[in-house]
Amino acid sequence: MTGYHTVLFDLDGTLADSVRLILDSYHHTLAVHELPARTDEYWLAGLGTPLTAQFSPWVDSPEQLQAMIATYRDYNLSHHDAQVSPYPGVVEMVQRIRRAGFRTGLVTSKNRSGALRGLKVIGLAETMEVVVGADDVINHKPHPEPVHRALDQLGSPAVGSIFVGDSLHDMYSGREAGAHTGAVLWGPFSREHLDPSAPDHWLETPDALVALLGA
Repeated sequence: MTGYHTVLFDLDGTLADSVRLILDSYHHTLAVHELPARTDEYWLAGLGTPLTAQFSPWVDSPEQLQAMIATYRDYNLSHHDAQVSPYPGVVEMVQRIRRAGFRTGLVTSKNRSGALRGLKVIGLAETMEVVVGADDVINHKPHPEPVHRALDQLGSPAVGSIFVGDSLHDMYSGREAGAHTGAVLWGPFSREHLDPSAPDHWLETPDALVALLGA
């Protein structure tokens, strides 16, 4: 398909198979802070939003929030490199898109340092021209600011850009920014779950994005 010049990607659940580690990190954090356990489904509902948003309902003070975030990050980083891997086909997908001349960027709700580490672990550290993390913006997904920030840094207009992600938050962020959206179905969420966001494209496999772009 012609007409696209820029491809923005989410990280967790889109490029990186890291969802199990993320969920385990949440469970560990509640246990350490002696809070009632929640199900995987509870945490999945907020996947794609920053830790401050996920933990805010559980805290009474900024100090408690920072303590929970520190617990989460300590566990997550301790297990990160051993438990995070690329989804099958995504490394080849991104490399083909880059070779075809498309502009590329990462838009994630992780902090920049965690995002860069994740890209390195999955073998995509050199493929993203820009990285926009949670600490680079004031308003987080599903707000359009992160997508706007990435496009501004690339010098790319929203028209002709596509944001590829696995969550409702990704789809709403891309849509509100004026970009097209591509919902991946190799991540943790089903088509039924993502359907309310009305993505422009459904991507069953990484090859489907390559075909869509003509890369």
